[in-house]
Amino acid sequence: MDVRKIVLLVGALLIAAVTAFMARSLILGSGAPAATALGAPPPQVNGPEVLVATRALPIGTILDATAVKFQPWPQELVDPKAYFVKSDADTDLKKLQGTVVRFAITAGQPLTQGALVKPGDRGFLAAALGPGMRAVTVPVSTQSAVAGFVFPGDRIDLMLTQSVPGGGDGPPLKVTETVLKNLRVLATDQRTDNTVDDEGKTVVRTYSTVTVEATPKLAEKIAVTQNLGGTLTVALRSIADNAAELEEAIASGSVSVPEGNDPKAERAMMAKAEGQASASKTTYATGADVSRFQRSTVPGKPANSNNGFGAPAVATPAPGGAYPGAAAPRGPVLRVARGNNVTEVPIGGKN
Repeated sequence: MDVRKIVLLVGALLIAAVTAFMARSLILGSGAPAATALGAPPPQVNGPEVLVATRALPIGTILDATAVKFQPWPQELVDPKAYFVKSDADTDLKKLQGTVVRFAITAGQPLTQGALVKPGDRGFLAAALGPGMRAVTVPVSTQSAVAGFVFPGDRIDLMLTQSVPGGGDGPPLKVTETVLKNLRVLATDQRTDNTVDDEGKTVVRTYSTVTVEATPKLAEKIAVTQNLGGTLTVALRSIADNAAELEEAIASGSVSVPEGNDPKAERAMMAKAEGQASASKTTYATGADVSRFQRSTVPGKPANSNNGFGAPAVATPAPGGAYPGAAAPRGPVLRVARGNNVTEVPIGGKN
């Protein structure tokens, strides 16, 4: 055998042996896991406990029990005259519920006494309103106000129930329409806070008026709604509706998704979507949706009725040639006018 071929064969065998040894070491001989350095525990704060925000509180936020908590704060940074200190006898969480944030407070920031407006203070309701918003009071009854289970800070829909008369026979059209959605409740009667009993439970009370926050345009619609002669009903909204409305707002373009991964921009987008009241895409239900003996449309006027201006009112034919509220004539007819009265007589009939 040629010497050159023998050298090449021996070299190939050596390379194969080294490769097999290294593969075996990787499969069977995994090294010990590298020790990871644990971060140093956060320093313990031994200062007094002060009241801080558990989440971002924009201007006009009505405080509740979940919005604040007590947290230790460095002693040298605590101002007893400005902060709410837990050891202070004047600090009472129950009294702070229902107060309104006057200045924006970030999550984890201590609350100062000057940043809150208490119920009864001058300018309280104005501080509860967002920029460019208006406060409108709506009268409601016990039956139409969710039995008193609507509290300041909740979100509601406003529904109008009315009777729409027509000129035909039968009862008027009964209809209920959701005219406004996602309105923030500012007060019920003159109360802007939630009363809590000795056990910490919210006291449910009936009320006759609800004050809501609305844009100037929506405030005009609420004023018109109250003068339509119907009955206003309050519908309490679920917190879970915010996710569906956020997707709808993004799809419609009313809310823009921020670029990148900025948590502050995402929270601002969520707050904008949740705070938007709406009067579009309203829904309605007629009496026919509930009972087969009710109407589904407004009855029309008969063809020979007077319109109040000295001339007979002629019914407008519906699609297909039918006259609403009156039977459509068959075959040729003769119209006979006697003064302001017009009578239709089929050809061949008697006058």
